Amino acid sequence: MGAALPLMSLAAAARGETAAELSQYGITWKFDRPYVVGKFVTGDYWVVGPVRIIAVTPEPGPAPEDDKTEVRKNQFGDAGLQDDRRMRNGSMIVMKAGPSQGYDSRPRNFDPALSVEFPCTLQVNQSIISTVSNPDVNVSNFVHALMWPRETKSQLALRAAAVLTCLGEAPPADSFRPPYAGTQKPLHRLPDLRWDLLPKLTPIGDAPAWEQWERYLQRPWLDHVSSWLYQVTGPSENQPSYGREFSRVVSMASLMLMLDAPKERKEKLMIGFVQLGIDLHGLTQCGRQWPGDGGHWSGRKWPILFAGLMLGDPDMQNLPPEIIFQEDQQTYYGKGWCGQTALFQMVGHHGPRQPYEERTPDTWDAMDRRSESYRLCCTAKAWIGTALAVQWIKAKRLWQHDAYFDYCDRWMNASDPCALQRGKFRRPRDEGRTFDAFVDAMWAAYRPTAPEQEGASRNLKWVWRTNGQGGFVPNSSDGKAR
Repeated sequence: MGAALPLMSLAAAARGETAAELSQYGITWKFDRPYVVGKFVTGDYWVVGPVRIIAVTPEPGPAPEDDKTEVRKNQFGDAGLQDDRRMRNGSMIVMKAGPSQGYDSRPRNFDPALSVEFPCTLQVNQSIISTVSNPDVNVSNFVHALMWPRETKSQLALRAAAVLTCLGEAPPADSFRPPYAGTQKPLHRLPDLRWDLLPKLTPIGDAPAWEQWERYLQRPWLDHVSSWLYQVTGPSENQPSYGREFSRVVSMASLMLMLDAPKERKEKLMIGFVQLGIDLHGLTQCGRQWPGDGGHWSGRKWPILFAGLMLGDPDMQNLPPEIIFQEDQQTYYGKGWCGQTALFQMVGHHGPRQPYEERTPDTWDAMDRRSESYRLCCTAKAWIGTALAVQWIKAKRLWQHDAYFDYCDRWMNASDPCALQRGKFRRPRDEGRTFDAFVDAMWAAYRPTAPEQEGASRNLKWVWRTNGQGGFVPNSSDGKAR
């Protein structure tokens, strides 16, 4: 092997170059000797191994003795953080999804057994995720422009994360990074993208800034933490920390990629969005589920299906029905109290929750009213752009849950077909619009002319059984959503 490359030259690292250390996003991995290294099209590094990592900087380990963490409780009396000095700047090799993490000991889901100790040997077909901790957890998430003013300052333990992938041989120079979770490392290539599948829609309203959304999808989004404590764990410079913003980024990026813009203008955003889908699909192979828990887990299904379509990957296109996604678990067909047929249910929040939209609001208990608040604040208003994009790329059949689309139609209906049946209960003012004016404008212009297409071969509804276990059961539509 040759001598180690100076760090400054690694920005142009290509196949066949060697290095004894690699740096990205403020993180440096140091090896015991030079190895063949390079970059995927995302800018993430690969190394031909097995590779012996002797150290990583910033160095993982305990915080200074005078370090103190402010512990806040949320509106439900839950605290996501603890005053704990044991670990900062931790690394993980994620083999399966789960509620715990080994990056930082301040989130209450910290498990020291998951923290990588150095030196370590990264085996072929493994990926290491290394992080930089925030010294002060009170920070602005980098998607703060999308967040409510009172939420722009969040409590987030991590600042940045980077992924290093170990392979048995150098990949093609035009490869996407394989999933960071598990040992299945399929290599997809940039020339395989099916650009011809994308419609070319004329932008309506003020289109978002391309650079802003490119930055949102530039770095890996760590989504292997299945606990609500993801909310305080996700790196503040990498990803959104809540499903509402996760879904909004997905929604807006989807529509932007379907605009009539040059391929060169869209390529960077396409790479980031497809990489997100590849990572999420890898997590499904490691047991990840995204159930309807308040507003936490929206936005995960479509990036997988989209990446599958763009790359011609049948495994990503045909997801097993046992994988739970929030949008599907929370929507179903029923008989709503004022004539609705496509309904919302909370499913889970501090325990199993039963459907409530089939009963009049004056019969709702406190948890029903909380479910309604999540329906209005944190779910459909972030789903709409995705629902439109799915239909314009003719992927409704792949989605396999028609109630989701009918519910989005119900939500965005400009009029109120149920007005005469509402009595003293008015239509919520949140309905009929999203958080994003661009999505509203695109929906108004293009939903009426979306291509007709075949729907799901199965329609299901999530039900809780008396033993506390739940599952999907057949759920036939009673007609078009109103």
